[in-house]
Amino acid sequence: MFDQFKAMGALAGLLKNGDRLREAGERVKTTLEALRVDGESGGGAVHVRASGRMRIESVAIAPAIGAALAGADEAARAEAHELVAAAINEALQRAEREAKDVIARELDDLGLSDLADMGGPGGLAGLLGGN
Repeated sequence: MFDQFKAMGALAGLLKNGDRLREAGERVKTTLEALRVDGESGGGAVHVRASGRMRIESVAIAPAIGAALAGADEAARAEAHELVAAAINEALQRAEREAKDVIARELDDLGLSDLADMGGPGGLAGLLGGN
């Protein structure tokens, strides 16, 4: 608890220096915009690329999975759907982990590492350009 008060004091001091905070936010934004991560499922049969802004940029599906998606076999279609969802989820989870790491490093550089977990909607992560 004392560490959080100390970090809040550091944040108050930082707010007086808006340029430093703004620069940190720009670095986070630039890094997240450049970040790309991949997710796979089915031994590489489905490949998904996500950005650091939690957007799916591409989906590559092996022909066999595509055939299952288009086919009449309900079980094969359901399995193909699961593979696509699994690859998307893996890519987004990786993007989220990377984004949290970027924000945590920036907070540490600002002397605010104790506040790294306060990243909920509207929290400190949002202040630095996180989602």
